[in-house]
Amino acid sequence: MVTPSTVPADVVELEVGAIAAGGGCVARAPDGRVVFVRHCLPGERVRALITSEATSYLRADAIEVLEASPDRVEPGCSHAGPGRCGGCDFQHVALPAQRRLKEDLVAEQLSRLAGLDLRVAVEEVPGAPDGLGWRTRVTFAVDHHGRIGLRRHRSHDIEPIEHCPIATDRVNDASLGAHLWRGARQLEVVASPDGGKPVVLVETGKDRLDGLPGLDVGIVWKGRTLRAPDHVQFEVDTVRFGVGAGVFWQVHPSAAPVLTAAVLSGLEARTGDRVADLYAGAGLFTVALARVVGPTGTVVAVERSGPAVADLRRNATGLGQVEIVRADVTPAVVGRRLGRPDLIVLDPARAGAGRDVMAALVGLDPPPRRIAYVSCEPAPFARDLAVALGAGWTLGSLRAFDLFPMTEHVELVGILEPPSA
Repeated sequence: MVTPSTVPADVVELEVGAIAAGGGCVARAPDGRVVFVRHCLPGERVRALITSEATSYLRADAIEVLEASPDRVEPGCSHAGPGRCGGCDFQHVALPAQRRLKEDLVAEQLSRLAGLDLRVAVEEVPGAPDGLGWRTRVTFAVDHHGRIGLRRHRSHDIEPIEHCPIATDRVNDASLGAHLWRGARQLEVVASPDGGKPVVLVETGKDRLDGLPGLDVGIVWKGRTLRAPDHVQFEVDTVRFGVGAGVFWQVHPSAAPVLTAAVLSGLEARTGDRVADLYAGAGLFTVALARVVGPTGTVVAVERSGPAVADLRRNATGLGQVEIVRADVTPAVVGRRLGRPDLIVLDPARAGAGRDVMAALVGLDPPPRRIAYVSCEPAPFARDLAVALGAGWTLGSLRAFDLFPMTEHVELVGILEPPSA
C-alpha cells in the first residue's frame, strides 16, 4: 500500500529527533520526508501541524505534546507558541537545555561544513539570569491600523505585542504601543542600559509621517532627526560610545564588554602592533585595540556604512593611531588597504565574510599572527573557517556566548593561527 503524501494542513504524529538550524527539530513524516518541527524538543512525541512544504522537506508546528522532554518548561511569554510570535525559538526550553542545544548546533555545523570534531561550551553571560529582559534593540512591525507588533514565524502577519519579555525594561517603558503609528511600516527602538532617552527609527512607505507621538523618545525618520536625541550612549570599560539610530551595536547589555575581552584575550595584541578591524561598525573593537597598541601602533578600521563611519570617527576621537577606511570588505581592500597587519579582527554580518574575503585574509604575505573572527551564525562561520583550514591555518581557540537567550542564536569568537604558528 502506498503511503499518501503529507501536505500542508495535515496533522501527523511525529517522533522528534535532533535540533536543526532554524530553531526546530528534525523528524520524519509518514511519507518519509524530513520535517523541521518547531515548538518541540529532541526525544519528544508530538502531534504536528504541517505548515509548508518544499521539494524535499516539510515544515511543521508541534500543536500537542504527547510525550514531553524533562527540559520542557512553561513559556515565559504569552505570545510564544504555534502560529504566534516568531521572535523566540526556545521559550519552551529550560535555559541549561537551551545552551546544550546551541552546543549541538555549533558542533554539527563545524563537523558538516569545516570537518572539525569539536564541541564548545556555550557560556552564560551576565544580565539575563532568567533569559528575559536583555534585548536593548527591538524592531516592531506596524499594521495598517498603526498598531505595533512582531512578525509571526515565516510570515508577514503581525502578532500584536506592546510588551516584549526579552526586551529590557527601558525598551518596554518607551510605551510605543500607546500611540498609533499610522503610515509607518516598522519601528526600531533602541535604549541604552546606561541611561538617556530611547531612540526610535521610523520606516514608512511614503514621504510623510502622520504626526509625532507624545512620547519621551527621540525620533529619526529618513535620516532626519525629528526629535532629539538621535544617538544612544553605551559604556564599555570606562569608554563611552555614541551609537546612532540604525547603526549596528550588540543587543545584549553584556555583549560589548564580553566580546571585547574575548577578542583582546585571544589576539594578545601588543604595544606597537599593526591591526586591521574589518566590519568595524561604530568602533567597539577599533577603540579597544587602539588603546592597547598605543600611539606607536596602528588600527585600520574598515566599514562601509556612512552613519556607522560617522559614529566611528566620533568614538575614536583623540586616537591618532586609528585610520578609517570607508569601503566594503573585499579581496581588493584586503590586499591594498590593510598594509601588513600583525593582527586582524572581523565581525561580519550574519552571512559571514565569504570565501573570497577569507581566502584573501589567509593569503596575506606575511600572514598576521592571529585572526579573531566574531560571528553570530555558526554555519557561515564554519564555511569561512573551512577556507582557513584548507590554507593550512588552525583554529587556536573557540568560545561561544549565550547572547541571545530564548532564541537559537549564539555568538562565536574564534582565534585563527597561521601555518607558521
